[in-house]
Formats: sequence, C-alpha cells, structure tokens
Amino acid sequence: MATPVSVLSNRKKNSVVRINRNSKIFKTIIKAIQEKKGENIVSLDLRKIHEAVADFFIVCQASSTTQVKAISDFVQHEVLKHCSENPYKHEGYQQSHWILIDYVNIVIHVMQPDARKFYKLEEMWNDAEVIGHNE
Repeated sequence: MATPVSVLSNRKKNSVVRINRNSKIFKTIIKAIQEKKGENIVSLDLRKIHEAVADFFIVCQASSTTQVKAISDFVQHEVLKHCSENPYKHEGYQQSHWILIDYVNIVIHVMQPDARKFYKLEEMWNDAEVIGHNE
C-alpha cells in the first residue's frame, strides 16, 4: 500500500496557479466524492507548509474496493468534464485499498478505513488547516 506516496517525490508543485477552496477544480472534486458517497471527507490546506508537495490534500474513505474505484473514476470523469484537466498521475488501482489521484496542486486520497487508520495522513500533516466536507 505504500506505492502511492512514491509518486509525490517525482514532480514539482506549480507555483504559478494558486488553488483555494473556492477554485472550480476543488469544488468539482468535493462534489464528485460526495455524489459517490465518500465518507469522512476532509481537505488539508498545505499552502503554508514549505515541504508540502501540493496546495491541498483531499482525503476520503470508502467501505469497499469497488467504492474506492467508483469514487476515483468519478472524480477523474467530473474534473475532465467540468475543468478539462487530466490527472498528472494516479496510483493504487490494482489493489484499490488506497487510490491517489494527483492533479499537481491538489492530491486526492481515496482510502479504505484500514488504510486510512494505518497511514494517518491527517496526523502526518498536522500543521495543515483541516476542514470537513461531509454533507
């Protein structure tokens, strides 16, 4: 399950395009996750953390590998449809315990509960401002 994190070290954050929670891509991602019933949705604002590889992480969980894939596929579909953006990279589709979708300035983590408890992303980035996005 550690494979998705490796993708983050090989690319650079785009410092020209500044993303915020009102950005179209941010809102599209949150709405897509909510439509596919993602649970415990949070965004971590990493913009003030120098070591961060993105402006935001969006983390959610799903109860099955089928739902993890469905959320991930729908996020990519909706972002392409509404924002004309393809992900820089995505990882984790084979096992589907944790799928990472990397849009460079926003990285989405769709995780099963056990993977989320084990990796504790919110604790790892505890300097980030965390906001919940549950309906």
